Amino acid sequence: MLVRVLTALIALLLFIPLVLYGSWPLELVMVALAALGMTEFLQMKKTPIRSMPAIISIIGAGAIVMGDRLLPFLGDFGMVKIILSVIVLLFIYSLGDLDFTTHEIGATVLMLSYIGVGFYSFVALRNYSLPHLGLILLVIWSTDSGAYLIGRKFGKRKLSPSISPNKTIEGSVGGTVLSAVISGVFLIYYPLFDSYLLTLIFMIFLSVMGQAGDLIESKIKREFNTKDSGHLLPGHGGILDRFDSTLLVLNILFIIGIL
Repeated sequence: MLVRVLTALIALLLFIPLVLYGSWPLELVMVALAALGMTEFLQMKKTPIRSMPAIISIIGAGAIVMGDRLLPFLGDFGMVKIILSVIVLLFIYSLGDLDFTTHEIGATVLMLSYIGVGFYSFVALRNYSLPHLGLILLVIWSTDSGAYLIGRKFGKRKLSPSISPNKTIEGSVGGTVLSAVISGVFLIYYPLFDSYLLTLIFMIFLSVMGQAGDLIESKIKREFNTKDSGHLLPGHGGILDRFDSTLLVLNILFIIGIL
């Protein structure tokens, strides 16, 4: 527990100034996180990191994050072109490596798109508005903290025992309630949208989706029979463990066009 708290504090001391400053330092860090997240997934699925598919997909994930900067070279639909380029390169590679199947290509492209778009959206949201990003991070962090603390004290009924046995319904509800309270207070002082009520309802929706992102990551780890996606962050696991909720929420924001 102490290691987990210390790691979180150190990470926040480094992360918050970076988010406040934004610009290219934040983008470079998001590129690195996307590359590390993709590396963790490849390691879970036992793809050699020095192999050509790994190199292509890691570069692809980072390139998606830098999509806006690559637009002058790629033209319209730059992000789509990056993903399609990865698909084409992986298919061509598979002609010389019959063990690298279409199933492998599908899983690799799926994850690099999910990870890349998630971290790209983090940068895009910061460039759009620091208060908007701050609210989203508050929703995710308060949900996570509330679910953990309330679940430990009051949790009895399992939320999804086949995927994540430690998560409880009480913790899930408690995390969403805490998130709603914090979001409600934030929106009083920083009314980011016209309708207070609709914004609050949307934040509650994102709180629930953040928990779904946590479960998605747990499901992936269970499929590969591993406890953590990595060991970079003591007490927290890897990058995918730490950003599991954030990635799904940011992908949803990207899909609905808020960014």
